[in-house]
Amino acid sequence: MDGERAQDGVGIEPFEPDDVDLADPSLYLNRELSELEFQKRVLHEAEDERTPLLERVRFLSIFTRNIDEFVMKRVGGLKQQIEAGVTDRTPDGRTPREQWREIHDELRPMLAAQTTCYRETIRPALADAGIEILDYSALAADERTRLRTYFEDSVLPTLTPLSFDPAHPFPFISNRSLSLAIVTRQSPGEELTFTRVKIPPNRPRLVELEAGARYVPIEAVIRNNLDLLLPNVEIVDTALFRLTRNAEVRRDEEIAEDLIDMIEEVLEQRRFASVVRLEIEADAHPFARETLQEQLELDEREIYEREGPLDYREFDRLVDLDRPALQRDAWTPRPHPQLTATDRTAIGEHTTKHQSVFERVGETDILLHHPYHDFTQTVQSFLHEAATDPDVLAVKAAIYRTTSDSQVIQSLIDAAENGKQVAVMVELKARFDEQNNLEWVRTLEEHGIHVAYGTIGLKTHTKTALVVREEDDGVELYSHVGTGNYHSETAKGYVDLGLLTADQDIGQDLVTVFNFFTGPSLDEQFRKLLIAPVTMRERFTRYIRREARYAQAGHPARIVVKVNGLEDPAIVEELYRAAMAGVDVDLIVRDICRLRPGVEGVSENVDVYSLVGRFLEHSRIFYFENGAAPDDPAAAETVGDPRYFIGSADWMTRNLDYRVEAVTPVDDPTIRRQLKFVLELTLADNRHVWEMQSDGSYEQRRPGDESALSTQDVLMEQTRAAASQDEPVAGLIEPYPIDGDLLVEAGPPRSTDTGEVDGDDTEVTTDAEAQLPSETDGGSPRILDRHEDRWYEPDSRTYEYAVRTPDGQRVYRKTADGAASALRQYYE
Repeated sequence: MDGERAQDGVGIEPFEPDDVDLADPSLYLNRELSELEFQKRVLHEAEDERTPLLERVRFLSIFTRNIDEFVMKRVGGLKQQIEAGVTDRTPDGRTPREQWREIHDELRPMLAAQTTCYRETIRPALADAGIEILDYSALAADERTRLRTYFEDSVLPTLTPLSFDPAHPFPFISNRSLSLAIVTRQSPGEELTFTRVKIPPNRPRLVELEAGARYVPIEAVIRNNLDLLLPNVEIVDTALFRLTRNAEVRRDEEIAEDLIDMIEEVLEQRRFASVVRLEIEADAHPFARETLQEQLELDEREIYEREGPLDYREFDRLVDLDRPALQRDAWTPRPHPQLTATDRTAIGEHTTKHQSVFERVGETDILLHHPYHDFTQTVQSFLHEAATDPDVLAVKAAIYRTTSDSQVIQSLIDAAENGKQVAVMVELKARFDEQNNLEWVRTLEEHGIHVAYGTIGLKTHTKTALVVREEDDGVELYSHVGTGNYHSETAKGYVDLGLLTADQDIGQDLVTVFNFFTGPSLDEQFRKLLIAPVTMRERFTRYIRREARYAQAGHPARIVVKVNGLEDPAIVEELYRAAMAGVDVDLIVRDICRLRPGVEGVSENVDVYSLVGRFLEHSRIFYFENGAAPDDPAAAETVGDPRYFIGSADWMTRNLDYRVEAVTPVDDPTIRRQLKFVLELTLADNRHVWEMQSDGSYEQRRPGDESALSTQDVLMEQTRAAASQDEPVAGLIEPYPIDGDLLVEAGPPRSTDTGEVDGDDTEVTTDAEAQLPSETDGGSPRILDRHEDRWYEPDSRTYEYAVRTPDGQRVYRKTADGAASALRQYYE
């Protein structure tokens, strides 16, 4: 783990700790096991009695979908490596086979916990609430008669029994389909026959006996009426089962003659890919189990014996029942006040003048926050106006995932039909959305739109759009840089950010990026944007190292990052180095995290959090304090300015090295304050936030005697309040509801001997060692003693120390060293 690649072009030497081997595998958590830890947190939402009952049902469904995808992608990939004889070790020291074994050992009790949750808790609770999911044996005679008629008329015609015997080959079984294994024989003593019947996906999974109140799983209806499907044979046994197939089917892009043909071939191969998991009812007949294991060539570890139901995906239909007492309060995304507010005259009267989205963005940058802000009335409106505005010359967009009836795509088509130049990058390799994206490529091309399908060797993951508009002063560029897809449905349930800006430097950077999509190469020079795979790794590494230099010099040094995943070993190593140099690091990582917090001598200054709530956290925010000084009237010289960024990239190797990503700086003070609020609110959350332990496990915060503070609930309240105002507001609650000390801008200049830090390309120029306090000057305990009336221990789960500042404010620190540094900064 020498991090050589991360050092290229960075220009700042890394902090070198004494007697710490940062290549030690014990410092790095396993990527796959860390993802399973996240899925445990998802399952906990179904287990948590504080979660409304129908929401718990929804999380049972989400857990099934998530685990299916994990097995298809990650376990499937490991099995391929094992079969190819790969023995390379991961940064945490495991071979593919060792990971494969540990995953199965970890996953088995998780699936058992899901079953227990449903059978012992949720199903009885549903029944108590008047929603019964019934066993067939619990039905009255007249109900069985009704269901037999329903089966004969509406289900039986859709079924196709496929037997396996000398006259019939073993049937193809599709991925994740629910099936019934039926063991039959012609008469007692004769040989057994295996027959597979697919549970029809186009019939309701829960057959309704009484609207909104009584249901029977369709597999129970089929199982108990098999005499109509298979007459004149003895039915010995039946067992539900489902397969999970490998989704890691790849082709060499370098030799593919046509990318569309390659993707279509990958989709076809995925249908017939090898099986990597079998789930089967625990009491299945040995003949059925052995037949499946032998024909599918499964290892014993890949077979999961479970109590039914095996598949909870369709159970989320219950969430739509009209039972408000069992559900969360409904949330409808709101218009953005800065895009919908009426104009005012100087004396406050409303005017009738309408401002276009371009006029408003031309006045000020606008931060969009989904699902709090409505996607249709923000991003979609931006693209719709671009399509219809006669002054717009060109529209460009990068599409990674979108809906099957996408209004975003329709706006691009409208723009082309209105005579504008339109260029669209559609990523055909977006996993599990390949077919949808193929269809959109054909539709766009039919309308004469320039379409780029992807980039050889890279995935395009940027969430960017560019509008070129002719105005009185010349051509202006309007940009959208976001963290989420142009997908109106996921925008209702995924937490994402987007920046609408008329910043010409950002616009020119996007011109360069879109030229790469349709041209031969990617420029390596950008004005403001961090672009992967060319500049992003280097810039992020530089920002981390610079915080370490400031910490060594005794200046404020802090990193707060909110991402979906932190997997890249080189970035983890840089964070370890920064923490050992004295940087206070807070990481809000939704799922995968390789870094171990709280390791003595390495990461005591690092805390890792994860937020799991009603919405899927998907936004990425990066904060570097950059030596910035809080308000200090005695200051004399500027030290630095905090840096905020948002964008599409996580801190994972795939994002930094193998995808085209875009991260934008945020300079507007109002938007910085909004991002500060989001970060500090998340760090203070005591309802849905989990804290990682040094062994990689997580503990959920509980409010105890405190009032519960939920990030997503507060942001809904904030957005609701902002939308009710007559004019644009920042949407921040007053009084500020949480303790926090992230900075929006640098305070007044302050005295220092380290020289100025000016922009991204300068360094702390004085020897850092000379800036550190000497033992005679007083270490942390002596400084705390000297100023005992200027600090205290706050009632906080995040911070151990609160330091009073000369202007009567407070700053918060996690460690004694951090508190001592603040005291030294203000009073010495």
